[in-house]
Amino acid sequence: MKHFLIASLIAGAMALPASAADYTIIAPANPGGGWDQTARSMQAAMQQEGISGNVQVQNVPGAGGTIGLAQFASQSAGNPGALLVGGYVMVGAILTNKSPVSLKDVEPIARLTGEYEAVVVPASSPIQSMGDLVEALKKDPGAVSWGGGSAGGTDHIAVGLIAKAAGVDPTKINYIAFSGGGEALAAILGSQVTAGVSGYGEFESQIKSGTLRLLAVTSPERIAGVDAPTLKEAGLDVAIENWRMVAAAPGLSDEQKKAVSADIEKLVKSAAWQETLKTKGWQDSYLAGDAFKAQLDKDIAATETVLKDIGLVQ
Repeated sequence: MKHFLIASLIAGAMALPASAADYTIIAPANPGGGWDQTARSMQAAMQQEGISGNVQVQNVPGAGGTIGLAQFASQSAGNPGALLVGGYVMVGAILTNKSPVSLKDVEPIARLTGEYEAVVVPASSPIQSMGDLVEALKKDPGAVSWGGGSAGGTDHIAVGLIAKAAGVDPTKINYIAFSGGGEALAAILGSQVTAGVSGYGEFESQIKSGTLRLLAVTSPERIAGVDAPTLKEAGLDVAIENWRMVAAAPGLSDEQKKAVSADIEKLVKSAAWQETLKTKGWQDSYLAGDAFKAQLDKDIAATETVLKDIGLVQ
């Protein structure tokens, strides 16, 4: 028995590369949300696949991720074992909160996942299609209320883009921001708002049970297994994806950056991660290195334009 235990311990030690780094992942949001789920899914997969022997997740919520971002940039500088989860919502939050710290103050490593938005109404709503909703919006923009996540986030941006594409002044939209998905869902189901916008996954069970009517999705093409037209099919030239990313701390050497990037690449190619994507219904949007940084710059510029159009950024 003793020999078996020693053999097991040796096998376990050999399964981990000698240089496997310990990581602490900052999720700049409350437990349970998209960023927290991403961080904890990374934690599970990295430990399961032997990419890291010890991964901790720390929640630092507030202000659309900008509090966690600022803390990460100042306290983790030069630490190759520190990672930050973020995403498209953070891009808008940096602009709307006039955050003194931006994504230029950290080291973006890779875009990991994406989720398309869904536009829904309660099943009892007289609105049967995206065409009906756009017609109501054109008639009286203020009379159509939209429920979604934080001001300046992906949901809000999607509504601004829908208004623009429909030829409606985006500053006239009546957008009601809710701090959590549960609050927004309750307001939509209770007909306190005309329509709701969020990641498809947030609404999936209500759509399938028939309490919500799915009008359209924001993907460029139809999503397999989802019975809904794209906004483009509904005559609106809009496609938007709520992506999530991982960043390393500022002040790392080129060697340290390469090591972190290699670990993240191992993560996204692992069986455990691919299984997580299927289970969670997340799109695999992996994009790394200079290609990701170039796309990030484009996304920041496009977001700034939309938020100026909506009137959230001067």
